[in-house]
Amino acid sequence: MKMSKIRTLLVDDEPLALRGLQIRLEKFSDIEIIGTCANGREAIKKIRAERPALVFLDIQMPGFDGFAVIKALAAEELPLIVFATAFDEYAIDAFKSHALDYLLKPIDEDLLTGTISRVREQISERLAIEQNSKLVRLIENMNDTDSKIELAQIVSQSDLKQESRFETHFNIKDRGHTTMLDVKTIEYIDAAGDYMCLHAGDKTHILRETMKNMEKRLDPEHFQRVHRSTIVNLANVTEVHNATGGKYKLILKSAAELQVSRNYRDVLAKFL
Repeated sequence: MKMSKIRTLLVDDEPLALRGLQIRLEKFSDIEIIGTCANGREAIKKIRAERPALVFLDIQMPGFDGFAVIKALAAEELPLIVFATAFDEYAIDAFKSHALDYLLKPIDEDLLTGTISRVREQISERLAIEQNSKLVRLIENMNDTDSKIELAQIVSQSDLKQESRFETHFNIKDRGHTTMLDVKTIEYIDAAGDYMCLHAGDKTHILRETMKNMEKRLDPEHFQRVHRSTIVNLANVTEVHNATGGKYKLILKSAAELQVSRNYRDVLAKFL
C-alpha cells in the first residue's frame, strides 16, 4: 500500500524561488503542491483553510515573516515545516520553533531528497500513532462483529505500511545522469564524511546522506549496521571469521571483508 499524496504548500515572496522549488519537487511523485503564497498573512489563511501536511516556508517576507506564521498557528495543529531561506543565521531559531528541516537557497537537490525522506518518516509515524489510537478504541469494543472486521483490516494495512516505508531504489545523480539503483543489488555501504558509498556489483555509487538516516531508510530484515561507518546487505555474507581482540570480520560474495565492531556484535547471531 502506498502512502497517500503529501499535500504541500509553498510560501515565498520571490516568484522565481517559488518556481524553482516547484520544479525541484516535481520528481517526488508523492508530493502534491496544493498552492503557493507570497506572504505570511496569506500563508496563515491558506494553512487554516487547506490543512496541508507539509509547508515549505521562507523566513524573510514583508509583513509576517516565517516565524510569525508559526507563532500565529501555535495553538493549532501545525503541518510539518521546512524553512527555505537564503540566510543561514536563522537555523538555531528555526529548529527551536520545531521545524523539520532548514534548507538554504539555492536548494541543493540531494539535500532536498534527504528532507523529503524525513518528511515521509514523520508522516508514517503520525499515521502509526493514529492507527494505534483507533486500535485501542476498537479493542475496547471487541464484542462488535464489525469492529473485529475493521480491526483485522487496520492491522493488515499497518503491516503493509511498515513494509513500504523502506526504500526500494536510490536515485544516484552523477554528472547530469540519474541512476535508479535497486537496493537489492547493494552489497554494502560505507561512510565517507557526509557521503555514503554504495557498493553494488563492480561499481561504487556516491549519495549525500548521513549514516543515521541511511540506516532508517533500509529494511533491517535485509540490511544491518556492523560498524560505526558500515552497513551490510545480509544476503551477501558468506563467511564469518574471528579476528584479533575479540572482533569479527564478514566475508562477502565479492570477497570483500568487513570488520564487525564490538558495538554491533549482536548482528552475528543471524549467522552463528
